[in-house]
Parts: sequence; C-alpha cells; structure tokens
Amino acid sequence: MKHYLLLSFLLLGLAYAEGISPSKYAKLVQKGEKVALNLCDENKLSKIKSKNLQDIFQQIENIQPCTVLNARNKEALAYFIMAGHSETFKGVKGQIAVPKEVKCPVCGMFVAKYPKWAALIDVEDKKYYFDGVKDMMKFYIFDVDFPFDRNKINHIEVTDFYTLEAIDAKQALYVVGSDVYGPMGNELIPFLTKEAAENFMTDHRGEKIILFIDITPQLVMGLDGIEYTE
Repeated sequence: MKHYLLLSFLLLGLAYAEGISPSKYAKLVQKGEKVALNLCDENKLSKIKSKNLQDIFQQIENIQPCTVLNARNKEALAYFIMAGHSETFKGVKGQIAVPKEVKCPVCGMFVAKYPKWAALIDVEDKKYYFDGVKDMMKFYIFDVDFPFDRNKINHIEVTDFYTLEAIDAKQALYVVGSDVYGPMGNELIPFLTKEAAENFMTDHRGEKIILFIDITPQLVMGLDGIEYTE
C-alpha cells in the first residue's frame, strides 16, 4: 500500500480553481512552506491577509517579507499563504490547538500553518495532528503503513469548515467533490450540521454528503486520482 500513498501526492485528479491541477497546487503549497520557513520573516508574513492569489502577489511585492525570491519561490509562497492563513484563524474558541513544531505524519507539513484544515487523532497518551481530513483518514485506515492500536483511540476531531471549531469526526458530515481544496488538494470538507453541509454543497458544487463510516480506502485514494486495489 505504501506505493499508493507515495503516488497520491503526484496524481491528484481534478482541475484546481485557479487554473492549475490539484497535484501542482499541493506541490506548490509544500514548496511554499519551505520558502516561508527558510527565507522569510514570520512577522512580516503575518501581515499578508488576503485570500485572493493576485492580492497576495501584490502584498508580497509591497511588504517584502522574504529575502530576494525568484519567480518560482514567489509563486510557491503565494499558494502557501493562500492555503494557510494561519494568522487569520488564531484564537478561535474551540478550535484544535496544534503545537507549532508538529508535522503531519502522512505528508510531513507543519500542521499549525493550516489551522482551518487541522484534524486530530488522540491515541492513548499520544496525539497525531493532520493538515486535512484526507491525510487523517489515510493514517486511520491504512494500518500497515501507519501501525498503532486503533482500539486505544480516545477521540478523533476535525475542523468544521465554517465555524473553525473542533468537532467529533465520527459525528461530522463530509462534502466530497467540491471546488474547495485543502493544502494537499482534493479534500473531505467537514461540517457539524446537515444544513451547513447542504449550504456548502450549493455554494461550492459539491458532489455528495457522506458520513464518517462511508469514508473507504477507495474514496480516500480516489481523492488523489488513484484507483485503490487491495
């Protein structure tokens, strides 16, 4: 199964809203995270607030938060900022509190940079944090790749898309196939209420609403454009 997970970052299937594929989008976000960590001033980066890509490019030019960037690094940084918005969501009551240094055990990105997408599996005395429901479900489902005792899970939490509050993953509803993408591309978008999920479906061209128990290996890998076989 490991080769499926490795390929998942390369074979995401649908077109991204800004005109690039989800595969390129995910790669740009990952590269942008490295640019932000290694070449930029965090305080200056926090001043860039827009969610619009062109506005972010303009603010990078105006604020100059980094050392001199080439065009590729600037593009990656812009997509990272658009995916993260970590400053925008700080201090939301009831949100998942992610330690700054924690990396997603599936993709390796710093989860605290993506609070809107944060998910958590609490196992006995250890907590695992993820930058999206899709990676969390890979960790939960594929026990050969990610061995831990599923019987010792205390709770699983995801972030409600609208309220940004932590909700019980097994009670949440998930929209599949929308035009909204997380840091790793196509995502399962979680909601506490059916009304919220239906509103999102209408606004963002979602395909269907599913429950936690409906999230299968086939569905998870399908989000990456990969046909799953046992």
